[in-house]
Amino acid sequence: MSVRAIVEVKDGDVLSALREFLRRLLETQVVDALLVPLELPSGDAVAPTLIKDPERLATANPLAPVMMANSANLVSRLTRLGNREKVGVVLRSCEMRALIELVKLQQASLDNLVTLGIDCLGTYEVTQYSRLKTELEDGAGPSTDQLKAAGEGEVVPAEGYEFRAACQICEYPMATGVDINIGLIGVDTQTMILLDMEPDIGQEVLEKLDLKEGDAPGREEAVGKLVAAREQARDQAFAAFHEKVTDTDSLIAQFSTCIACHNCTFACPICYCKECLFETDTFRHPSDRYLMWAGRKGAARMPSDTVLFQLTRMNHMVSSCVGCGMCESACPSDLPLALMFRAVGQRVQQLFDYSPGRSLEDELPVATFKEDEFPEYK
Repeated sequence: MSVRAIVEVKDGDVLSALREFLRRLLETQVVDALLVPLELPSGDAVAPTLIKDPERLATANPLAPVMMANSANLVSRLTRLGNREKVGVVLRSCEMRALIELVKLQQASLDNLVTLGIDCLGTYEVTQYSRLKTELEDGAGPSTDQLKAAGEGEVVPAEGYEFRAACQICEYPMATGVDINIGLIGVDTQTMILLDMEPDIGQEVLEKLDLKEGDAPGREEAVGKLVAAREQARDQAFAAFHEKVTDTDSLIAQFSTCIACHNCTFACPICYCKECLFETDTFRHPSDRYLMWAGRKGAARMPSDTVLFQLTRMNHMVSSCVGCGMCESACPSDLPLALMFRAVGQRVQQLFDYSPGRSLEDELPVATFKEDEFPEYK
């Protein structure tokens, strides 16, 4: 049974309440360090930052609707080789689910880690967030109206803006499997923030932070309402994709503007290989080979192997794709990678009855062999 507690919000200032809660976690040594988005001195961006000094949390902003990186990658760096101190990490749902996949792939560890999930109301591209901060007097995070709408199960972007493509079709606004869930959806954030905690950490937080147990009765209904709306948007987007992409040629056409920069691999939390095959001499072909291909076919596209790269990457990680969309955010050619990988991923994941990031107990399809799997292909 989880422990639920209330963080009091004064004068509707949700961000200050969150900062104070995080500061108290450090001061009372519930955690020894915190990985949390911190506002940069430029004022137009935030970046995940590892903090040990509670005073540095004065500019922490876990509400900022932007993702500079999928923090699961950063948690991997902090824990893969072991961490002796207890580190708290503030994660969105897609980041937590990616972390679960990395733990299964032995690229991260949950030892000495306290995971704090925060309800995600959607994120903007980095350039859009920068413009939003510049244009609005209070661009630190969701407006009062947006938070009020979230309390009723509706999430809307700021007027004149739109969320990243991945967020528009994300049906996981609430992190699961975390030690502490920071609830905003279905909560009257003018007066409170809901904490939903695992029993052990929950009791420690209650005692050390002197919080009161409590609940938000409308939360389950509000989350369900938002999930239903996102699922509808997802299904419509998938249907449009499958209507457009019906064969090999139409799939290849989706990658026509790929410039083989490989940015997507660096941004993807699931692409963890220390050396990508496509970055080795295997794909740095001898000069005469290009001429041979051009002679054989009459012409040879350069750079070569763009489609092979994309399809190989898809084959390697699509069963574990959590739909964070960082690949698309990193793409200079604006390829619709978030939609493509999610649409293909849904079918692959259904084949294996696998939901990435759902549970540590679920076996990874790429690492599990079953003799009775796919008997129709034997």
